[in-house]
Amino acid sequence: MTKPVEKTTLANGLMVLLKEIHTAPIVSHWVWYRVGSRNEVAGLTGASHWVEHMLFKGTPNFPPSVLDRAVSRDGGYWNALTYLDWTTFFETMPADKIDLALRLEADRMANALFDPQEVASERTVIISERQGNENEPTFLLSEEVQAAAFRVHPYHHEVIGDMADLERMTRDDLYNHYRRYYTPNNAVLAVAGDFDSQQMLARIEELYGAVPPGPSLDWQPRPEPPARGERRVTVEGPGDTTYMMVSYRAPSASEADFFPFTVMDSLLSGASSLNLFGGGISNKTSRLYQALVEKEFAVAVSGGLQATIDPFLYTINLVLHPQRTPEETLAALDEQVEAICAAPLPEQDLARALKQAKALFAYGSESITNQAFWLGFAEMFASYDWFLNYLDRLAAVTPEQVMETARKYLRRQNRVVGIYLPVGSKQQAEEVEA
Repeated sequence: MTKPVEKTTLANGLMVLLKEIHTAPIVSHWVWYRVGSRNEVAGLTGASHWVEHMLFKGTPNFPPSVLDRAVSRDGGYWNALTYLDWTTFFETMPADKIDLALRLEADRMANALFDPQEVASERTVIISERQGNENEPTFLLSEEVQAAAFRVHPYHHEVIGDMADLERMTRDDLYNHYRRYYTPNNAVLAVAGDFDSQQMLARIEELYGAVPPGPSLDWQPRPEPPARGERRVTVEGPGDTTYMMVSYRAPSASEADFFPFTVMDSLLSGASSLNLFGGGISNKTSRLYQALVEKEFAVAVSGGLQATIDPFLYTINLVLHPQRTPEETLAALDEQVEAICAAPLPEQDLARALKQAKALFAYGSESITNQAFWLGFAEMFASYDWFLNYLDRLAAVTPEQVMETARKYLRRQNRVVGIYLPVGSKQQAEEVEA
């Protein structure tokens, strides 16, 4: 049996969302903080991701050597993720062991140590992670495209941060970021699974209620000005494969345009999974797969639409066929975009796109862990009602709305085209850079 969601705000500002699901003896517990790369300024890029790492480095009550063993011993699993708009930590545990997760997260909300030696050690880890990313052509290309798309808004930089900042940030920089943003009044606690809501809320109030609130956060990033024309970026590096990213400015998740855009995405490149912990489905019936992959302009194509607070990007990713030039493949893509802009969709195409988008949404909402995910995730950019009404909003999309949305957003002056050109060996790439 599933009961309605119970929503409470504690005296210290912590929003609590509880959803009883008695299908299995499992509870999933998530703490969401409204902080990500969107909240970072030059000199502190990557701070949120680094703080996420530091919260696994222990408190006086939960030393780092204890944490993994304690969760695993009780049959649970845990993880964390930092993104553009948020950072989240979660534990999914047997129902009779969930108190460990409650105690752990309440403790590290206030008492993370940020030991200087651990900060130094983690600097090495994160710089190594960044260096590993830089060995991937798609990361290099994505970073350049994102930077070209956003010159003012902090979506300009990658979540992991710039290498210059990772090398220079101090322990105090990170600790001050933690004390400012990782506070109950800037957080959402979402719990789903096999529990009694009254008992769970009492325990949450006991553990989290004593955590003092942080400063009031009313900061808003500078809005990105309108695009004034197509931008192009080229990245050269080692390898034998040419990649292309075509990124259009897209609506935020709270805008009405987001829903016809979702249908358009499903039609063009295959439905995007909004649940970053969910899976995907085949896109072989999408227009771009049939027009580009089957006709050998590309060997792979995918698209991505993200649910964000501020307008972000809709990116079409292409792995080019070795016998095709970037201009040939881009021209073939533009033909499909122009077709969507030219006339309303046939009803059967709309029905198929809707079916795939709904199916992917359902696949990413099935488990207790995913149910708890959606409780908090939707609150990061809208509210839980957004999740509850999602399928109805999709079902209401018309062919005319898809066409108008395509005309509004899929304009050449509204996009960045990025191309990764391989120069063979790593030595050749280094010679090009020199």
